[in-house]
Amino acid sequence: MGREAFYLFSSKYFLMTHLIAVFETNKGKFKAAIYDKEAPITAANFIELVRSGFYDGLTFHRHEPGFVLQGGDPNGNGTGGSKKKIKLEIVPELKHDMGALSMARTNDPDSATSQFFIVIGDAHFLDGKYAVFGQLLEGAENVMKLRKGDRMEKVYLE
Repeated sequence: MGREAFYLFSSKYFLMTHLIAVFETNKGKFKAAIYDKEAPITAANFIELVRSGFYDGLTFHRHEPGFVLQGGDPNGNGTGGSKKKIKLEIVPELKHDMGALSMARTNDPDSATSQFFIVIGDAHFLDGKYAVFGQLLEGAENVMKLRKGDRMEKVYLE
């Protein structure tokens, strides 16, 4: 089975079995499966923030071409977060493949709050160090248009 066929198969599987986060941005919409069963601590934190409207209107404050797009900081500069910190949740099977959603944190492994990143180039050196909690399903072309300062107009769950 080719990579495209596997991706389509995987997407259909995730659409049937996982919550889907929808990101409406100033550069278009994208969707991601949230690993609520595989990474319950990290996913629950993200889901709670989405349901509260926390991400609505926030910007992506970091764009590293071929590496990551990062957002979720209410300060808009990488220094802020939500009030709640969560423990680092590593699931060895979840890798930092292209399109993975993962939680950002400080040097303290248990410091993740609201900042997350989307892997826009395989970053396996992050495996075992950051918590993967989702996977991009649709709208990769829109993710690739996003840059520092672009906005998440609305984030919600399907």
